[in-house]
Amino acid sequence: MDEEKLNEESEKKTLETLREIIKTKDPEALSVCFDAQNPVDFARAAVKLDDDELTELTTILDDDELASLMEESEDDDRIRIARTLDNKRLLTAFEYMQKDDIVDMLGDFPIGRRKEVINLMKADDRRIINNLLQYPEDSAGGLMTTAYIALRETLSVSAGLDKLREIGPKTEVIETIFIINDRRKLIGWCDLRDLLAAPKDRYLSDIMHDKVISVPPETDQEETAHIVSKYDLVALPVVSPSNQILGIVTVDDVIDVIVEEYDEDILQMAGVSKEENIDTSLGESIKMRLPWLLVNLLTAFLASYIVKAFESTIAQVVALSAIMTIVSGMGGNAGTQTMSILVRELSQKNLKFSDCIRPFLKEIALGVVDGAATGAVTAVVVYFMYGNAFLGLITLMAMIGNLVIAGVCGFLVPVILKKIHADPAIASSIFVTTATDVLGFFIFLGLANIFLRFLI
Repeated sequence: MDEEKLNEESEKKTLETLREIIKTKDPEALSVCFDAQNPVDFARAAVKLDDDELTELTTILDDDELASLMEESEDDDRIRIARTLDNKRLLTAFEYMQKDDIVDMLGDFPIGRRKEVINLMKADDRRIINNLLQYPEDSAGGLMTTAYIALRETLSVSAGLDKLREIGPKTEVIETIFIINDRRKLIGWCDLRDLLAAPKDRYLSDIMHDKVISVPPETDQEETAHIVSKYDLVALPVVSPSNQILGIVTVDDVIDVIVEEYDEDILQMAGVSKEENIDTSLGESIKMRLPWLLVNLLTAFLASYIVKAFESTIAQVVALSAIMTIVSGMGGNAGTQTMSILVRELSQKNLKFSDCIRPFLKEIALGVVDGAATGAVTAVVVYFMYGNAFLGLITLMAMIGNLVIAGVCGFLVPVILKKIHADPAIASSIFVTTATDVLGFFIFLGLANIFLRFLI
């Protein structure tokens, strides 16, 4: 049995167990069920309960178990769970949750309830939550957690270890310790291994690494993820303009960002909004998809206009109508290949003009080689189908020309869109497909018109 099947069976079994526990209202049995599996697996099963069952479940769960359930659930499920709780129970569960997870939940709350919950918080918690809520959700500030360890440079290693034992259980990351000066400015870092290996009488300033990679809170989440990946960081500090540490972005949050950005790019390349899923209403799906379909329709009219301009040529050589779709289709496929590589590259780093020259020339050469290879195969097939060598030659020339165009457009369109601060993943496919269709038809039918007397 494969892993996916095993997971489905395990989830189904957990769901049945939870329903039995809800009927008996047995908290001990629920704790046993909770402890017997990974919190993520427990959460995936629990959110399959209907609203009444979920309400019953939250009344039986301990506060720390409830907090874990909300932390491991998806955004929509978190809100659904929160609806089953009054504000007092919600705040009790929040005491076991990381601040960044609390902010993620509150950001999706209706404004009225969000204010109610924040106003009921302790003053220190309220200040931290309000500070985190001011940053955009897709920024480093929106991702960061305030559960980090920052020690003063004047502490000895022995005192640092004592402090670590005291505050370590309350923090999200203890592998990386940040070092600050008397004005709370970030001046260095060390990892737990440095601390454990150093003599106890040494000062933290003696063992710290003074080259610190950090970002301001306004940094986009995609750029934040790239920095963490580039420098192999466990935690990335987020700092104020005066270099005071505000929080850290942890690697688990970065993984979520990478998955989110990947899903978003894939959907947008197909003209689909990242907000849409299989449960989206008919009206919302129409609203999200129809505008891009209308844009595609306009570009399709351009290709249709080119075909119309060569109506008389097609009327004299009907075989052209069958072959021209092959030429345009191959161009579209080749353009999509190049475009996909560029969109991925641009999502990972900013390309300079000097970085583009050699790859651009390579795409042109690739278009010539691929066009010649696929064109030669097509030309042979066309010759045997229609018995006309000139028709095969025209097909070969058109295929080379259109695959070169596909490489050029597939390369330049994402780069240009990035330069004008548009998302290459959203609009690239429309422009590349339009170029390969319109110019592919034009090259093929134009050549056919020139050599028409050899085709009749």
